[in-house]
Amino acid sequence: MKSIYCILGAGLIALSVGCASTPVALSPVGPDPAGVATRNSDGQLLVYSKLVGRTEGRNPTWHQHSDYYIYDLNGNLVKHVGNTIGYYERAPRPVPLPPGDYLVKARAQDYFWVQVPVTIERGRTTRVHLDDNWRIPSTTTARNLVTLPNGNPVGWSAQPM
Repeated sequence: MKSIYCILGAGLIALSVGCASTPVALSPVGPDPAGVATRNSDGQLLVYSKLVGRTEGRNPTWHQHSDYYIYDLNGNLVKHVGNTIGYYERAPRPVPLPPGDYLVKARAQDYFWVQVPVTIERGRTTRVHLDDNWRIPSTTTARNLVTLPNGNPVGWSAQPM
């Protein structure tokens, strides 16, 4: 009987260690270089995190972007973002932020967690695409983009080209 408990315990430990994976780290993402700036003193962040299905009774399933976290560069939590703007809405929640550099930890379509450094600029919107639904303009070169290890584009590079 003791051996059964030992085997079950070892299995549970192996399962929990296997699920605790290191998030994928990416290059910094910034606003669209061709985007128009507004007069706002803050910038804005939009994270298209992994879509998750929601159900309610016998109604059809709908999809919303999963929640994510924003940290400062010292590792302090700035904000937990409930990434929906309405009960049935699919659009992600826009988050106003002071200009600066932050770290976003979010779920991505083909990955458990990713860490994306983002640059927020005054009056501009930084978009992070983790749901595999972004269609980049045909005139874009690969050096202007940040991509996941599988090649899917995540956003515009914050590094000067």
